[in-house]
Amino acid sequence: MEIQRYWSVVRKRLWLIALLAIIGCTSVGYYTSHHVRPDYQAVTKLMVYQKEASSDAPSVLDPGAINSSIQLIKTYKQLILTPRVLNQVAAQYPELRTTAGELAAKLGISSVSETQIMTVIVSDESYPRAAQMANAVSKVFQEQVRELMNLDNVSVIDWADPSETRQPPSPPTVKNVAIVFVLMTMIGIGLAFLLEHLDDSVKSERDVRERLDMPLLADVPRIERRDLRSRDNRSHTTMTPRRNPNVTMDA
Repeated sequence: MEIQRYWSVVRKRLWLIALLAIIGCTSVGYYTSHHVRPDYQAVTKLMVYQKEASSDAPSVLDPGAINSSIQLIKTYKQLILTPRVLNQVAAQYPELRTTAGELAAKLGISSVSETQIMTVIVSDESYPRAAQMANAVSKVFQEQVRELMNLDNVSVIDWADPSETRQPPSPPTVKNVAIVFVLMTMIGIGLAFLLEHLDDSVKSERDVRERLDMPLLADVPRIERRDLRSRDNRSHTTMTPRRNPNVTMDA
């Protein structure tokens, strides 16, 4: 069966597959544990709403206005990532020592479906700095919405606290090792089949039949050096005459 043949190829070079997996997992595990610095995440939450006109009448929820705000979030999620907003953040907050490009790489925007809430997420090696960046982006974004869209419908409902003490997150060592283990195992199996394909030597009766398309007439067993030495010793013992100690030879 083909499955048995495939398994024989894998079993034949199992040492190679195991070696690649061990080297890959050890290298990635060591690098992740000692050289990868985990990133902290700071979060601010924004609410997009329809601003009501000042009136003494009691406020009534307007489903149309809520849906309009939800649809507007899609535009705001793209606007907050534009160079116009991020360049303003870098210019107004020089103490952050960052550029628009660096900030864009650390910034993420998310929202929950069918809600008016936007979440600003900033990742950095320092949590206080990440919190300052998240607050700065949220503040500048509010200003840019007023300037560009002539709207005042964004409110920060949850600021990030730079003074908050956070435990450093653990590096994803186990996850990285598991991914590399699967990857290196697949590479090892592929390499085993490649070496088997490139090997054109004849090692079995099946190879003879498949390569030459001829019947097998005889099979010469493999002879080891120790077999030859053992055979020579037996021949020497047989041919050497035994001397009789009771016979005396006279001159």
